[in-house]
Amino acid sequence: MRRWGIHILVAACVALVGAQLVPVAATNPPVEPGQTLEAVLPVPPEVTTILGRACQDCHSNRTVWPWYSRVAPVSWFLAYHVNEGRGELNFSEWGRYAARRKDRKLKEMCEQVTKGEMPLLSYTLGHPQAKLSDQDKRRVCQWTDAVRKSGAPTAATAPSR
Repeated sequence: MRRWGIHILVAACVALVGAQLVPVAATNPPVEPGQTLEAVLPVPPEVTTILGRACQDCHSNRTVWPWYSRVAPVSWFLAYHVNEGRGELNFSEWGRYAARRKDRKLKEMCEQVTKGEMPLLSYTLGHPQAKLSDQDKRRVCQWTDAVRKSGAPTAATAPSR
């Protein structure tokens, strides 16, 4: 039995080393300042702070990639989640969204933080500062509600240059 344990340990080490050869694109696409959420909508400073610490890494092109994002298989997990997050909602691309999508995303932001679905538990475990207090959730929802009521999401945005 002891022999099998050593073989399994050696195989796991070889697999882990081999996994490092599988590349992962942990990149940040360029940010066009005029297309960001902050450029298109009025965002209060406290909401900008909340979004920055709890949402930005997965929902913008300004991801801060930690050292472990270069170690497989963790790198695969992180790149997958960031790509999924950016595909669902990207603050860096906000100005390119259609008015209906902007309105829907604002509504979903409030719903998901209120239900505790965002930020993901897997993110807050490694980033405890990303956990949202009840006050943080209220601020985000008050802001999204105010923006939606003002009609700002349905306002035409300037075309990108």
